[in-house]
Amino acid sequence: MAVRHVGVLVVGLASQSVIMSACSSPTPAMATPGMVVIADGRYTVGADAGEAANARPREIVSVRGFQIDRTEVTNADFARFVHATAYRTTAEQPVDWATLSRELPPGTPRPPDEALTPGALVFVSPASPVPLNDERAWWQWTPGADWRHPAGPASGITDRAAHPVVQVSHADATAYCAWAGKRLPTDVEWEVAARGGLTAKRFAWGDEPVSPARANVWEGEFPLQHAAHDRDVTTAPVGSYPANGYGLSDMSGNVWEWTADRFEEAMMPDGSGRYGRVIDERIVRGGSFLCHPTYCAGYEVAARMHSSANTSLQNTGFRCAADRPRALSSRSNP
Repeated sequence: MAVRHVGVLVVGLASQSVIMSACSSPTPAMATPGMVVIADGRYTVGADAGEAANARPREIVSVRGFQIDRTEVTNADFARFVHATAYRTTAEQPVDWATLSRELPPGTPRPPDEALTPGALVFVSPASPVPLNDERAWWQWTPGADWRHPAGPASGITDRAAHPVVQVSHADATAYCAWAGKRLPTDVEWEVAARGGLTAKRFAWGDEPVSPARANVWEGEFPLQHAAHDRDVTTAPVGSYPANGYGLSDMSGNVWEWTADRFEEAMMPDGSGRYGRVIDERIVRGGSFLCHPTYCAGYEVAARMHSSANTSLQNTGFRCAADRPRALSSRSNP
């Protein structure tokens, strides 16, 4: 098993909780409210070949201590940011065809102007069975969909203040974290945090199968019928499901979460049939309320999926990270 050292970008704040690590006992530490401190340490990440989608090879990484939000950023959190800054999300701006065309196969025709108005992708359950290898069967471009209207212009978030914000692009998530004095977690940081102190386990809670009691995932026949025994047809309020060993909620299910890292295989044809155009795709983690074993196992802790950085989706949000508190700068694991 390889051992690798992973650097951490320097940005800022801290949180209220405990230091947890693979190599030391929990140590009390002051940290930024709403965050958990993860100690310096050597952690096992990744999976053996074939165990999880796009997982990095199982390896031991050396990680500098950091902090991470206990929950996904909520609609109420994001509303405070927008109120303070007058920020407009990607979904609230007209689509820039020049930018979008660079991420599409060469020769893709320009859509009509009405399709380039502000909007985002919304899940729409098809009326009859569809192949599960083409996501276009259940994702629909919806003008007027944005973080305030996650399912389209007729929807709203008035009663969803505690739900995770969605319909936010990678740039939107980055802007919020910067405003909060934080940053997005790296891919490795996210996985270390999601494992909650467990080693080589399939899920954030261990090896027991996913269930409606453990995570907000799809129940029923995907994508036709959601049984919704847990009453969460889409997102659930953050913290509705049991936290992992570090006290972090929704590291599996609810919404996919943006990370800071690019997906290394994000390539597009260069026009000659070869893959030579690199596009900006970022790693997303954790799965969402649309995950079902027949289609998506993104709730597995090692699974790594990816999405275009300028895409806004009804099932994608984020949580922030930050460097460890300064008071701990000289403390590390043996």
